[in-house]
Amino acid sequence: MDANDNNANESLPPPSGAVPPRSDAASPPVDDAMPPLADAVPPPRSGIAALSPRHQVAGVLALVLVAVTACVHVGMLFLHVAPSNTVTKQHGQAVDDWIYPEFEQNWKLFAPNPMQQNIAVQARAQFRTDSGTNGTTGWYDLSARDGAAIDGNLLPSHTQQNELRRAWDFYVGAHDAQNRPRGLRGQLSEQYIRRIVVMRVEREEAGGPGAAIERVQVRSRTTNVPPPGWSDEKVSSKPVIRQLPWWSVTADDMPLGKAEKSEGDAR
Repeated sequence: MDANDNNANESLPPPSGAVPPRSDAASPPVDDAMPPLADAVPPPRSGIAALSPRHQVAGVLALVLVAVTACVHVGMLFLHVAPSNTVTKQHGQAVDDWIYPEFEQNWKLFAPNPMQQNIAVQARAQFRTDSGTNGTTGWYDLSARDGAAIDGNLLPSHTQQNELRRAWDFYVGAHDAQNRPRGLRGQLSEQYIRRIVVMRVEREEAGGPGAAIERVQVRSRTTNVPPPGWSDEKVSSKPVIRQLPWWSVTADDMPLGKAEKSEGDAR
């Protein structure tokens, strides 16, 4: 074998599947500056843990207070909407003081009884014209006017749907069968519905333009909803009228613009 054969053997490529020898340059460098795991910096604290001990105690007390208040509130709401029971009979006044007026609920739990009556609130007024003539209007069906405004309206206002109805419910619940008020809520409900009636009658221009309303009277007309044809239930179709006494109208009952005008005329 001569020198040419040696050179040819050295230039041959390595056989297939052979692993080439690793060079020292291919080995990963060792980072001598990397700190050991025991010396790693812990992550910063967040939330209540990041506060000082004194502020941590204050934060925990605030959270406990919020949680207790929320539990009491949920319990009061449950007792308010639940059927009558021993707790509500003994502590019903405390429940009402917590709920009214900010958290009033208009629904009941456990198979509520749907309304089976149509209640129409109507009003009339006694007025005095600029010439000094006195007169009395006919009955305005305020509920029918609200119903007409809602019928076919895709976005009826909350006032049209609930103002008059809730005001009458408020009055009935705060008065006995002889229309005598039950405490301060009775007087408040009377003043509330009187202002609504005065505003509605003023809108109808009772007595003509420029006439001053001196007194108003309110009544309700209640009729039972007829039962379905397949029911054997018998109900009376005769309407029941509840008529309230005449109320004198003061400047506080009138709309703001009318009240200011009346005070100016009086001066």
